[in-house]
Amino acid sequence: MQTKIIGTVLPVLEIELASGEAVVGVPEQLSWITGGVTLHTSVAAAGGGGLFGLVSRAVSGAGIVMTEMRAENGPGMVGFAAHLPGEIIEIDVGHGAYMVHRHGFLCGTSGIVVSSALQQNLGAGVFGGDGFVLQKIAGEGKAFVELGGEIVKYDLQAGQSIHVHPGHVGLFDEQVSFEITAMRGVRSTFFATGDFFMAKLTGPGRVWLQTLTAPGLAHTISHYLPKQG
Repeated sequence: MQTKIIGTVLPVLEIELASGEAVVGVPEQLSWITGGVTLHTSVAAAGGGGLFGLVSRAVSGAGIVMTEMRAENGPGMVGFAAHLPGEIIEIDVGHGAYMVHRHGFLCGTSGIVVSSALQQNLGAGVFGGDGFVLQKIAGEGKAFVELGGEIVKYDLQAGQSIHVHPGHVGLFDEQVSFEITAMRGVRSTFFATGDFFMAKLTGPGRVWLQTLTAPGLAHTISHYLPKQG
């Protein structure tokens, strides 16, 4: 399996598969295929876990069904284009799991397991009716994650903390402690409750922060869209 990330602002991940090799991902993430690659959509790919596993993946934003892209009829290639300006990064999963923002998982090898790690309602203005959700990427193999805007990495020492707006939490090691804290009485256009929420990340472990979020982008351009009525 050979991987290549093309572009900078709106990157594309291309994976060349030798005969018999496969990757799994959300069907909506697939952009193009070539050669002898065939698609097999299944509720069992990338997670299993019975009914709970299906519900967990649906809540996390990964979807109930996953698609296996296998080079059955000779070698081929699959492409995954980014949905927002940002970066696509590769992570090795095996000795520990990773937490990623709701729509971060792009695809992975067949040993990857995707589930819901955390769901909390922080205010409809920023995250919609589903609230704040994290995906958990576990299992064994390689996974590819899409993060928005520029990526800022921090290696936190044991006991060292950083407070981050939840929307800018991109990816972090499983051993990093995660806690949502409310700053009372701080008004924000994003939150209907009157509270301002921050995510407290405490080491040890690495965190990847993203500078662009889909809700933030939508809020910025909403002022320029035609008003109904």
